[in-house]
Amino acid sequence: MTRPKLEVADVVRSFAQSFIEQHQPNGYQKRVLNAISLCRTAALGGHLYACDNCGLIQISYNSCRNRHCPKCQGSNQALWVDELLHRAYPVQHYHLVFTVPECLNAICMADNRWFYNLLFDCVWKTLRSFGYTHYAVETGAVCVLHTWGQNLSLHPHIHCLMPALGYDLRQNFKPIGKKGSFLFPVQALSRSFKGRILTAIKSWLTKKDVLADFKAGLEKAYASEWVVFCQPSFAKAEHVIRYLGQYTHRVAISNNRILSMDDKHVTFNMKDYADNARVKPMTISGVEFLRRFCLHILPKSFVRIRHFGICSSRFRARTLVKDEEVKMLVPKQTSKAERVFQINGFDLFCCQTCHKGKMVALVVIPRSRSPDTLFPAKSKTSF
Repeated sequence: MTRPKLEVADVVRSFAQSFIEQHQPNGYQKRVLNAISLCRTAALGGHLYACDNCGLIQISYNSCRNRHCPKCQGSNQALWVDELLHRAYPVQHYHLVFTVPECLNAICMADNRWFYNLLFDCVWKTLRSFGYTHYAVETGAVCVLHTWGQNLSLHPHIHCLMPALGYDLRQNFKPIGKKGSFLFPVQALSRSFKGRILTAIKSWLTKKDVLADFKAGLEKAYASEWVVFCQPSFAKAEHVIRYLGQYTHRVAISNNRILSMDDKHVTFNMKDYADNARVKPMTISGVEFLRRFCLHILPKSFVRIRHFGICSSRFRARTLVKDEEVKMLVPKQTSKAERVFQINGFDLFCCQTCHKGKMVALVVIPRSRSPDTLFPAKSKTSF
C-alpha cells in the first residue's frame, strides 16, 4: 500500500498553531491533534527490524492508536467486521439511517455528549417500539454514529444494522420482515423518531432555561419533514455487515482524499450528492479545515458503536448460551497480526523485498521527545 503524498497529519503540523490561537479548542481536542501529528514518526519511538532471509534493515515507528487518526483505523475495521460476522444471526439484515436536520446543529454543539446519547436513545426506542407493535417481538440493532458530511460539516446520523429476527414473549426466535420489502413503514418511523427526539430536546432546553436561545432552530425542526433512510433486506448477513463495515471505523476524512496544500489552503475531494454524487475538489483554508475536523472529535470515552436488544452482549449471555436454536461461533483468541493474516492474507511481518523472510525486531527505538508537548512554536517533527 502506497502512502498518500499528503495526510491529515501534515495539515495539523502546518496549521495547528494558528487554529489554536483563533479558535481555542479544549484540551482533549488538542491532545487528539497532537497524537495525529506524531503518529508513525520518530517522536513516538518504534522498532528496528531485519529480514532473516535477505538482511534488509527497516525502521517501523509506532502508531498513535487514536480513534480519530486516519492511519490507525484500517486493521481495526477489518477485525471488527470479522468479529461481527462470527456473531451475526444467520438471517437477512436491514440497513437504516436516522438523521437529524441541520437546524439542530447549534443544540448539538451546546452539549454534544448529551445530544449523541439522546440520538442513540431515541433511535433504539423507536426501533424497539415498532418491533413490538408490528411483530410483537424484541428486536435488536447494531448502531454506529457518524457526525460528518462530505464537506466536513456537522451532520449527525446513525447507521443501524437490524437482523430480520425477533424474540417473542414465549421466549422463541421469530423471523420478521419479508425479503425485498421494508422492515417498517418509513413515514411512520420518521414521524415517531422526530416526535421522540424533539420532545426530549425541548424538555432539556426548558430545564436548562435556554429554550429562548434555540427557539428558532427548534421551530424549524418541527416544521420540516424528517426522512429515515431504509433499504430492503440484503440477501445474506455477510453482505450487509461488510457494507456497514465501511462506516464503522471511519474518521471525518481519509488521507487519500487530500489533493493539495499550500501555506494557506487545503484542497480535498468530496462527493456532491446534490449533483448525482459527482466527485469534486473543494478548497478551504487550513484553519477552517482543522475547525471542521475538530467538530467530529467525539467526547472522551464516548462509545460510538452500540449493540441493542437481541444483538447486545447481555442478551446473548442471558439467552443464547441456553438456546440451541441459534449457535454462535466464537473466534479463537489469536494475535492481531495473525487475525489480519487470516482475514486478508497480508502478513505484517513478511519481508516486502524478498517476500520469503520474516522481519525480526532487533532494537527498540525510544521516543525522541515527549509527545505531551502540544505544537511547540517553530518546531519540526523528525521523520
